Amino acid sequence: MVESMVNLEVMDTLRSLGLNSYERKLFVTLLAKGTSNAGTLSELSGVPRSRTYDVLESLADKGFVVIQSSKPLKYVAIDPREAMERLKSKHEENYKTMIKRIEIVKKGKTLDELEKLFKNGVKTVDPTEFTGALKGRNSMNQQMQTLIKKSKKSFSLLTSSEGLKELYENHGKLLEDAAKRGVKIKIAAPFGNINEDAVKNLKSFVEIRNMKDSKVAGRFAVSDSKEFVFALTKDSNTHPTQDLHLWSQSDHAAGDVLEPLFKMVWKNSN
Repeated sequence: MVESMVNLEVMDTLRSLGLNSYERKLFVTLLAKGTSNAGTLSELSGVPRSRTYDVLESLADKGFVVIQSSKPLKYVAIDPREAMERLKSKHEENYKTMIKRIEIVKKGKTLDELEKLFKNGVKTVDPTEFTGALKGRNSMNQQMQTLIKKSKKSFSLLTSSEGLKELYENHGKLLEDAAKRGVKIKIAAPFGNINEDAVKNLKSFVEIRNMKDSKVAGRFAVSDSKEFVFALTKDSNTHPTQDLHLWSQSDHAAGDVLEPLFKMVWKNSN
């Protein structure tokens, strides 16, 4: 029944907004009915009767449904545009609440206890075990952010033309802050029209060289010669969600392999 009401694209869009399968089916069915009771909605949508009530309550909490206090209970669909505004407001409210909670934790004793637990645990683990795969450009950017923040002495990065542009857009301020606290930052990348502004702005606080004629092509960053992020895919022909990187705290790989490679590229760059 539901499949005949809307196309697959509509259902996929509702899923992207956080509605699960049962919520999508009941919301679409209720939109078609305008108002109805749980039994009818269950029958038309294919959602089990035992789950219909709690799913409709969830939709009401998200702002998609209004519950009438009648016997039996009746449910009224909200105009889709209004439902989108309500969902937006709810997410904004939740975001602000979560930010406040995070700030409270950062200032309290809980974070000290968690950090103590982490540091004591780290001491019992072989450093080479701190290695993991980062799938997706977003995961890589989060790890890169951590890498820049943790750098104390040096931060070396080799990247592509597109990678340099993204680096400045996503981490320009962090790199500038790192440079101000004394971190020696070196970046090697091919220059071009796509990253002209990035090169110009980065030059004011980092050392940067053009590796346009270099035979080495890749993307990696090394922090303090002991931690690195290394791209396993090419950014030019890989969708951001499929971009794959390797992260590790290996002194050997970072200091004895990647740093010398970077120095070789740096020496032969303009």
